[in-house]
Amino acid sequence: MRKDITIDEVTGLEMAVVSEFNTTENTENWYVYLINKKDVDLDMIMVVSQGFSETKTTTVFRKKFDQLKANSSIKVELIHPDVFALDNRFLVSFFEGSKIYEKAFIFERNTIKEGNLRMIPSLNLRGVTVK
Repeated sequence: MRKDITIDEVTGLEMAVVSEFNTTENTENWYVYLINKKDVDLDMIMVVSQGFSETKTTTVFRKKFDQLKANSSIKVELIHPDVFALDNRFLVSFFEGSKIYEKAFIFERNTIKEGNLRMIPSLNLRGVTVK
């Protein structure tokens, strides 16, 4: 039975943590984005996120999105800078056509910081990405 199950590698997806200026509150906020670089739409996307270390864990957040269009992105959640000292895992499940895929994206602790920010062309924002 196990030999009949195939798990295909997920390509063409990225997660990004970016800094955005909030003009309403006059503050700098951090957001997580899922970026679809594929030429196909993704359906029924589920994102489960949690920060963790050897001694601490955050609450598990779950987000569902009906669709992510080809070559586009979606804002997943606001992320507080206090959790940058933790490893932050985002488990993404989705349908591409009739097949389900899953991939874990991990932002390692202390990698989301000013010195690591780069321009992310698809978002036109500065941030850190993982593939």
